[in-house]
Amino acid sequence: MNTVVVGLQWGDEGKGKIIDYLCKDKDVIVRFQGGNNAGHTVVVNGKKFVFHLIPSGILHSGKICVIGKGVVIDPQILIEEIEYLKKEGVTVTPDNLRLSPYSHVIMPYHRVMDACREKQRIQKIGTTKRGIGPCYVDRVARCGIRMGDLINENRFSLKLKDNLKEKNPLFENVYGTKGFNYEEILNQYQEFAKILAPYVCDLVDIYYKEKDKRFLFEGAQGTFLDIDFGTYPFVTSSSTISSGATLGSGLSFVGVDEVLGISKAYTTRVGEGPFPTELNDDTGKYFQNKGNEFGATTGRPRRCGWLDLVLLRRAKILNNVKKIILTKLDILDELEGIKVCVDYKIDGKSIEQFPYDLTGVQPVYEVFAGWKENIANIRDYKQLPSAAKRYIEKIEDYLECEVAYVSVGQMRDAIIDKRK
Repeated sequence: MNTVVVGLQWGDEGKGKIIDYLCKDKDVIVRFQGGNNAGHTVVVNGKKFVFHLIPSGILHSGKICVIGKGVVIDPQILIEEIEYLKKEGVTVTPDNLRLSPYSHVIMPYHRVMDACREKQRIQKIGTTKRGIGPCYVDRVARCGIRMGDLINENRFSLKLKDNLKEKNPLFENVYGTKGFNYEEILNQYQEFAKILAPYVCDLVDIYYKEKDKRFLFEGAQGTFLDIDFGTYPFVTSSSTISSGATLGSGLSFVGVDEVLGISKAYTTRVGEGPFPTELNDDTGKYFQNKGNEFGATTGRPRRCGWLDLVLLRRAKILNNVKKIILTKLDILDELEGIKVCVDYKIDGKSIEQFPYDLTGVQPVYEVFAGWKENIANIRDYKQLPSAAKRYIEKIEDYLECEVAYVSVGQMRDAIIDKRK
């Protein structure tokens, strides 16, 4: 069984913990897109691990973790992550972590360009300024530097010179900042190359021979940050939906058996852009504080709002989701009443089609009674309060899709397998 796990909202749905939970039954865990703008958090025996590039499956022995070609890699961040895990007693070697030579490399000029572009925009996007977007731009413009180039000294040198020849005048004459020194970048990245070279290998041939293994594809961000189907331009720079899994990994020959979609029991998003169910009141602050809604990568506070079933239905269709994983249900424990968006209106009129632009959309709510009970220690679905089960059943009925798992806390085992 090969499984794709995707976020159904604007990211931060709790994918890291779910990947960690699911990968015990998998052999190979593949990250297929995004960069170190992602942050996946897993709590094991009270200790929190935050991942930015490496799949959280690395915490399990006997698994192979892959950073696929759809991911853009900041080598310094990756090396820091490897060293951090090793200090925590986690085994990270070329045997259990492998990098695609086709993955593009984030360079220092990408990070500066990211910040310069955001500063000059009239309409701010809310970029993390990690250089993700400019790196993807260079990939499409065919001037990018890939991991296979980085570990080849002559090829890297030539490509770096070529890029600085174009980009330094741009920084100096357009953005009004100084350019980059070729020797400094060359020396720094050659050191990175020495460390990362053993991890780089051609994944296609290796995994074609092992195509009968069980694969788990891990997405970053969420459906509505997808470069095409998200709330453009307030999106990320890669395809976050399930169809990007095989393209971003190069493993189309293994096939996908199921797509699991992850949604919080409420909604959050980071950065700019429309958000129909956003709450700018005490309830929104409650979600933010109770749910610890601050970015694992940037520390930025997340905007919070009620669960949006119209949004989830769209995400379910886009990703061909067969089962839902509902996270952070425990955050609703203290609420008297819980609202769920079941329809959209524009100018006071219900709309039949999902809107091209969510700006100005008015949510229509259905109200549910809260359960006012701590559910963090429950592991059997039957033991959930009846009000909590009604909430879950509403989600299933509206989406015409089973909620297979329910997460009720940060801890690794705080998951209810609803099918048991």
